[in-house]
Amino acid sequence: VQLQASGGGLVQAGDSLRLSCEASRDTLRSYAMGWFRQASGKEREFVAGINWNGYVKYYGDSQKGRFTISRDNTKNKAYLQMNNLEPEDTAVYYCAATYDPLGGRRRSEFQYWGQGTLVTVSS
Repeated sequence: VQLQASGGGLVQAGDSLRLSCEASRDTLRSYAMGWFRQASGKEREFVAGINWNGYVKYYGDSQKGRFTISRDNTKNKAYLQMNNLEPEDTAVYYCAATYDPLGGRRRSEFQYWGQGTLVTVSS
């Protein structure tokens, strides 16, 4: 599967953004999905994950209840809705797919990665 992340941009603190991840060359329902982010000079960290059918969602500690992950298998897309953005959320955001239907939290658990989309939050 190939993944294409989009939706990043420059926003102000308190704004919202919706990131999208579109799959091609395979159907998204075969994979659990995850979103990770990597700020400049820092390691890539887990943000959110969703199982293959969307019934199970789980989040990293950094998003503090402000982010929502979702998916639409009919459109071959996954999403990350980010509300009340903070300057600390500034990072390149990556979507990832794993054959494990339940997903995971570690980078090593995901086999496919999108190219990343930059989110910049100004104060």
